[in-house]
Amino acid sequence: MKSFLKILFIAIYLVSCSSNEQKDIIDQQDYQQQKESLADKEKRSPKSFLAISGTYKRNIWGKTVYKAEIKNKATICSYKDVRVKLLYFKEGVQVTNHEELIEEPISPNSIFDFKAKYKTPKGTDSVAAYIMSAVADK
Repeated sequence: MKSFLKILFIAIYLVSCSSNEQKDIIDQQDYQQQKESLADKEKRSPKSFLAISGTYKRNIWGKTVYKAEIKNKATICSYKDVRVKLLYFKEGVQVTNHEELIEEPISPNSIFDFKAKYKTPKGTDSVAAYIMSAVADK
């Protein structure tokens, strides 16, 4: 009877070890698939993971200076060649616009600071900015 119990405990132990190892392998495969799925999503829609915010002021030379930061909310993908559109307004009417190209890669979960200076019409009272496009970096 004692030998039967010993064999039973050993069998239970071996079964539980092998199922834990199998579970770990399956968990790793699921994790890898989810990671690849997230990477594909981040590569397909970079504008969904990039956000821009900034402030502006007019300097003494009559240029409008826009200081901004672009936040990359992606967890896996870096983005490069980010095109930013700046719209300048006077009393609610768009008076001019400019584009900026940021060629440096913006790493995942990071913030990229940039500054743009343009001569704009006198009385320009607001600036809007948005991300036009970006390319997923390898």
